[in-house]
Amino acid sequence: MRPFFYTLFFSSLTTLSAIAQQRDLVPYVNPLTGTANSTTLTAIKHGAGTEQLANTIPAVGTPFGMTQWTPQTRLTEQKCVAPYYYKDNLFSGFRGTHWLSGSCTQDYGSFTIMPICGAPKTRPNDYATTFSHDSEIATPAYYGITLPQYHLKAEVSATARCSMMQFSFDQDDDCYFIIRPNSDRGKGAIYIDPQQHEISGYNPAYRIYQGQGQPAGFSGYFVVQFEERFETPRVFNDTMLLEARSIESQPGIGSIVKFKVHKGSILKVRIGTSFTSIAAARENLRAEINHWDFNAVTKAGNDTWNQALNKIIVDGSQEKTKKIFYTALYHTMQHPRLFNDVKGTYPAFSQSYQVKQLATGNYYDDFSMWDIYRAQLPLYEILNPELVNDFVRSLILKGQQGGWLPIFPCWNNYTAAMIGDHAIAFIASAYNKGIRDYDVTAAYRLMRRNAFDTAAPTDYQQGKGRRALASYLQYGYVPLEDAVPFAFHSREQVSRTLEYAYDDYALSTVAKALQKNDDYRALEQRAQNYTHVFDPALGDVNGRYANGSWYQHPNRDQKLFFITEGTPRQYGFYVPQDIPGLIRLTGGKAKFEQALDSLFIKKEYWHGNEPGQQIPFLYNYVNNRTKTAACIREILANEYDEGPGGLCGNDDAGQISAWYVFATMGFYPVNPVAPEYALTIPSFDRVVIHTGQNTVTTLTTGTQPGVKRNGKPYSALVLRHEDLMKGGVFEIGK
Repeated sequence: MRPFFYTLFFSSLTTLSAIAQQRDLVPYVNPLTGTANSTTLTAIKHGAGTEQLANTIPAVGTPFGMTQWTPQTRLTEQKCVAPYYYKDNLFSGFRGTHWLSGSCTQDYGSFTIMPICGAPKTRPNDYATTFSHDSEIATPAYYGITLPQYHLKAEVSATARCSMMQFSFDQDDDCYFIIRPNSDRGKGAIYIDPQQHEISGYNPAYRIYQGQGQPAGFSGYFVVQFEERFETPRVFNDTMLLEARSIESQPGIGSIVKFKVHKGSILKVRIGTSFTSIAAARENLRAEINHWDFNAVTKAGNDTWNQALNKIIVDGSQEKTKKIFYTALYHTMQHPRLFNDVKGTYPAFSQSYQVKQLATGNYYDDFSMWDIYRAQLPLYEILNPELVNDFVRSLILKGQQGGWLPIFPCWNNYTAAMIGDHAIAFIASAYNKGIRDYDVTAAYRLMRRNAFDTAAPTDYQQGKGRRALASYLQYGYVPLEDAVPFAFHSREQVSRTLEYAYDDYALSTVAKALQKNDDYRALEQRAQNYTHVFDPALGDVNGRYANGSWYQHPNRDQKLFFITEGTPRQYGFYVPQDIPGLIRLTGGKAKFEQALDSLFIKKEYWHGNEPGQQIPFLYNYVNNRTKTAACIREILANEYDEGPGGLCGNDDAGQISAWYVFATMGFYPVNPVAPEYALTIPSFDRVVIHTGQNTVTTLTTGTQPGVKRNGKPYSALVLRHEDLMKGGVFEIGK
């Protein structure tokens, strides 16, 4: 007992000491950043339509929580319509949202709570009220707003699965609370229980991309409890107000209840959410908020966010830069989304209302995988390896329950959205960095199936398996004749070839480690498939037909059908697995450097889209760290700001923000599968990283050329993951 007591005692002292030393970093976060059209240079030049929107929301919640809470200015769950836009001026409630932060997807399973005073109204266009941004207070743990028309102040704070709201009234009045499931399909339900001061309900989730319009097999469930007894409970639909206690499966349904309020009075509401049942939502609420102390919920939320933000401490530079940094760090902690209840129940993946029980850890979904495998997930391989273990275990469960490792799992279903097969790249990245608390054999089996087997037609149409795998295996590239049907992005054959080659490389590293020698040799060869779409005459990637001939009208700076969201010049640098080989193909280091120069001289670098975000660091590989540093300084200055328009494109579940976090710290995962990072000069005088291995790594800027670790010379180009996680002091010369 004695050794255990002393271990516990000193562990507690360490924890208390760490808390005492924590900085209050929440004020540096501006959740409104990214809620307006981008004002940055490349977004204006290269973006169009929704690409010029960061599509973030002022989300109140906890890191990677189940439900975020946002002021609502848009009513629908339609694709590419976020719940909140800074340019809007009508507030229509607080939404419990499952919007994929920074995306162009859709909300699902959401619901909204709206207070109104005076006469009862049930149509959003009638009760939505104007507001001023001057009255908004937005933090990661709290949002407050004044609604002059209704003479009240509305506030919200949250836990991982639950929320508390507080409404303060400025005059005596009859006030009403409207609760609506936000179904665009006339589905869902509302139930009123006056004895328990409770309203509950659900909003069924639906698929987009593969299975467009089909039920997702689960709902967003909610329980709303009022501190005080309400009067005159009624339900409504689009056309009438009903003297009833429940309503189901009709357009525009909701409930409305009345309170007599007085000047200076405060009404509190607490809400539980779940993806499995109303009972589980109630249980989640009982576990996370079993009191009516709004300030306590807000304080706990602040403490949670401060603990998360304090994982990285930055010193020096301007206060504005710190604000951008911690806002970016906040944005990296929105997704993947927690999907299980407090007791470990969660909706089975790609099933119809089946509930599973976790044996350990937590289950997550909403992996914007084409985006986040590049930097957002690698950031948490440094900061929180146990969370990454949960992510990998979640992907394995999805693969076991659905039969195939998902490509881009969102709303707990297969989607086949975007291109590539990057769950493989992410799992390989975690494995190669020593994060292995999961069934490695099961993971490899699923990864291998995706890489070698073609799904049966029915499965394929539902989003299972790699798109165009058969032709990729036959030719070593995806030929232009393959239109890639049953994909959200059809065609885009060159980009697919490049990204599949990278995923094959990723799997080869795991195959080699597990001594799967035949697989390793085949995959190592396939990792070179990028060479099959490099047109020597063009000096860049180009579309290729099945007979080997090239597309005859390439324009390196034009968006073409065989490139994903970009141009051949932008995508041609995407060979993270073999940069020396790409340099040789280009004609050597001098010509490769000229090719990099041309991209920036022509202003064709597009930071607001993911496939080229490693490009500024490629100067390191031709021994020109100075140009790497100069490019990054320019991008940081021109593509990020602290205002609502301060993100340069869709934040894509935090990937654009993760780039900023890495670049300002002074290193970046150019090849996220490899346990190493390209180095550059930090933007801060001092960066302190509290790693997930309970070590502390400090990076400082030095006045002398070169890099030192703990006072001794170190590689000037590459920071090894093992060294980063061991801790120590790195001095990086300018």
